[in-house]
Amino acid sequence: MKKKKFLSVALVAAMTATLMAGCGSSSDGGNDGGNKGGATTGGQKVHINVYRDCFNLASSDTAQVKKVEDAINKYLDEKGANVEISLTEASSGEYAEKANLALANKEINLLWTASWLGTVGTNDLVPAESVYDITDLLKGTALYSSMDAGQWEATKYNGKNYFIPVYKDNVEGYDFMFRQDLLDKYGFDQTKVKKLADLEPYLAKAKADGLKYPFLTQKTAMFYRWYINDFDFFTADNAANWVAVDRATNSVVNTIQTPQYKEFCTLMSDWSEKGYISEDEYTKLTPEQATSTKDWAVSWWTDIPVNDEADSRYGQDVTMQPATDRWAHSTSALGSCYCVTANSNEAQAKACIEFMGLLYTDSKLADMYTFGIEGEDFNYEGEGASKKVRQTDAGKYNHSMWESASATVVTPLYNEPDNKADLYKTFNGGANTSSAAGFRFDKSPVSAEYTACTEVFNTYGFALENGGFKASEVDAKIAEYQKALDAAGYQTVLAEFQKQYDAWKK
Repeated sequence: MKKKKFLSVALVAAMTATLMAGCGSSSDGGNDGGNKGGATTGGQKVHINVYRDCFNLASSDTAQVKKVEDAINKYLDEKGANVEISLTEASSGEYAEKANLALANKEINLLWTASWLGTVGTNDLVPAESVYDITDLLKGTALYSSMDAGQWEATKYNGKNYFIPVYKDNVEGYDFMFRQDLLDKYGFDQTKVKKLADLEPYLAKAKADGLKYPFLTQKTAMFYRWYINDFDFFTADNAANWVAVDRATNSVVNTIQTPQYKEFCTLMSDWSEKGYISEDEYTKLTPEQATSTKDWAVSWWTDIPVNDEADSRYGQDVTMQPATDRWAHSTSALGSCYCVTANSNEAQAKACIEFMGLLYTDSKLADMYTFGIEGEDFNYEGEGASKKVRQTDAGKYNHSMWESASATVVTPLYNEPDNKADLYKTFNGGANTSSAAGFRFDKSPVSAEYTACTEVFNTYGFALENGGFKASEVDAKIAEYQKALDAAGYQTVLAEFQKQYDAWKK
């Protein structure tokens, strides 16, 4: 995802407007939060503004959000918490821009963010000094104890805690995803597939059957995913997979010049020539909903604790076969998280920690925050260990566990297993830990060159990784790709990566 670069500009604009208005600093750090007199202590509740993305609805129903906010505050009062919230959400298409402006205007205390998010993503917020260092505030809190210490270590920046990870599938691994009906039809044993090349007999049958997408890449450059056993692509940026840490040597490498990259691109080109990969993939014309059709045979899936979720997502029975190991690395635990904003004062920061501690340990609060009002937005089914949530069709308030609260406390949906929490703990606990876990690359010293190199990827790398060239052309195209990268300043970027990683290792 190409990240917009107006975070700092907006912040400067907001600061300029404040100075022009002749406003001095206030005792609450300049943030009244738009909130009922601002943050106070001394017996009164500390008010915080919470800002989150609304993924599951095209637009937010502000009336229902206010109803949920009121219900949450009533419950917080019943629990004796010294905090109350104002809840704001924005649809995914406009979330980054709206959150950025609200952040610049100091209207947020607790912000939902993610490593992959543009503009207000984790890699944008830290360099912009927009997040509060909560390292010392976490000590001895219910929030800190809600997950193992490894989660907090994996999400540190420069040895400090700025982010509160949502405890979900916080490691990364990938599967081959097969249509079960075709496995049955072809009599193909997917468990014998250990590497990409093992798919060829299956793909040949799918091609002979006339399928348009025997190997469905979902117009995604997949070197970044299929080769994570060999490399830690610590940029968390698909368009910057030209640099990584080689797991075998624990050193920064130019992946474009590795045998693995040539192997992968050659195989994709060969499959394209054989008709296993459609030209729609490298021309980016593959329909977004292709995985919900009968036009494909095998694709990819990000491994999660409950892979059966894919059946309902795609409307058909699919079967997964592991393609890679699972890895815990610098960005895997930041795929969904929260941060306290830097404009918050200490009382507000502590209130954010208190609220999040309850959210991550109290099922009733977590369910309200995730699903809304019981009897309107969702209903409970079953009791005890078999208690489940079934969301209604009202469509007024609708969130998912992964972007809301810990998997250990959010009540499972009606179609999820009773032991969902245990599955997540096992899933996260069974992963390998990358040697580069905890390293964060600051691209600001080479931001212009970095951006230029991602544009070169869009010209060469994407097509190479989706079969856009003949197999006989791969060597020449990789050479052209490298030349274009170098002209864009790649060697400068690579040297900066190496410098920062060597310093971090010491």
